[in-house]
Amino acid sequence: MYAVIETGGKQYQVKAGDEIFVEKLDVNADENVTFDKVMAVGSDAGIKVGAPYVEGATVSAKVVKNGKSKKITVFTYKPKKGEKRKMGHRQPYTKVVIEAING
Repeated sequence: MYAVIETGGKQYQVKAGDEIFVEKLDVNADENVTFDKVMAVGSDAGIKVGAPYVEGATVSAKVVKNGKSKKITVFTYKPKKGEKRKMGHRQPYTKVVIEAING
């Protein structure tokens, strides 16, 4: 059984036991979180697609950790003007393990 969920403006196809990195959620480690924006649920019997979400379907997950990804370097410049700027950025994330798909 699999599901397509939406969180943080992105869509993820998940199965029970999957570990995914999502945009930072406001929960602590070792807590449970429920995703209720389920766009589709598929199984051997077929697929249920919502418009836009499947009613009554939820995906429960456990938060493993919150962290920051590797640093990326952002460099902007304007040629022939002597103007340049170098910045770094680390995107925060939440790592979750999918426990069950209900729906």
